[in-house]
Amino acid sequence: MGDSAGNRAPIEDKTREVLAQGAVPIMIGSDDSVPIPFLAAFADHGSIWVLQIDAHIDWREEVDRERYGYSSTMRRASEMAHVAGIVQVGIRSVGSAARAEIDAARAYGSQIVTAREVHSQGVEAALRHLPEGAHVVVTLDCDGLDPSIMPGVAARTPGGLSYTQTIDLIAGAARRGRIVGMDMVELLPTADLAGLSALTASRILVNAIGAIVRQR
Repeated sequence: MGDSAGNRAPIEDKTREVLAQGAVPIMIGSDDSVPIPFLAAFADHGSIWVLQIDAHIDWREEVDRERYGYSSTMRRASEMAHVAGIVQVGIRSVGSAARAEIDAARAYGSQIVTAREVHSQGVEAALRHLPEGAHVVVTLDCDGLDPSIMPGVAARTPGGLSYTQTIDLIAGAARRGRIVGMDMVELLPTADLAGLSALTASRILVNAIGAIVRQR
């Protein structure tokens, strides 16, 4: 598994440094365990809401005795006192969730919005769960998007969010509240096709930065 704790510490430290400058940290790369220390770094900056874009709810207690792995991200976030709430969008795969994990997420109060709900109702199906004026951290797993535009992931799952839905979610979060941080993880270049995933990811990031700048 490598030095999990040793990897988490510098992520949290560097994120705290960015926050101390009054800036909005944007973390790019690695697997879906790195949002755990990223979110932990906000502990001294008031309450936050987490807007997770992902195919999976990531609510496992542990996997192979590892509590801080990529299938446990939102479970660990739910245990952070400064996390006021979680909205999970694009969900459509059981890869990290047995019935017990779904029940645990709902018992916590997580708002689970499936990809199908976004397709039928629009992004407002998710945005309506964010309180007006909330400080929001967006955590984006690339497999939350449909593999037709984001094939470069480890777990391709049809039926994901479109590019437009994704940027509308981010822009909507900035309008409804205030984005105070963002990460993008789980892009797998070796699985990409003709650079399509890299192009999609870069354009999402450019749009996200624009939304963050406009909210200031």
